[in-house]
Amino acid sequence: MSHNEKKFLLLRARWIPIFLAAFALLSVALPHASAQSSDKIVEELPAGAMQAKATTSCLECHESRIILQQRLSKAAWTKEVDKMIKWGALVDANDREPLIDYLSTNFSPEKPAYQPSRSAPAKNVSAKKSK
Repeated sequence: MSHNEKKFLLLRARWIPIFLAAFALLSVALPHASAQSSDKIVEELPAGAMQAKATTSCLECHESRIILQQRLSKAAWTKEVDKMIKWGALVDANDREPLIDYLSTNFSPEKPAYQPSRSAPAKNVSAKKSK
């Protein structure tokens, strides 16, 4: 066996346990990280014709408080919805205007400031999905 072959085998023997340990750590850490990201707390959006669409389109990426806290004009909601569609929100062309109407009606500047609900517990999305 040549000197280079011996050197290679020695290096390989030293690094294999390190790679295995790193792989083991990643295999434990990564599923935990993805589980944490799906454990978001969601409060119900107001009832209305587009409640379900807002829930599926907006809450796919955002927690409901992002929407519940907003107090935007119709023009501002239009810009937000169009921006989110460009970024990949699944909103059909036929649903765009009704969704903007729903958001601008329920979350307009004229509405009172958002107060987190204390009477009903928020829903845990990951628990809801696992049923």
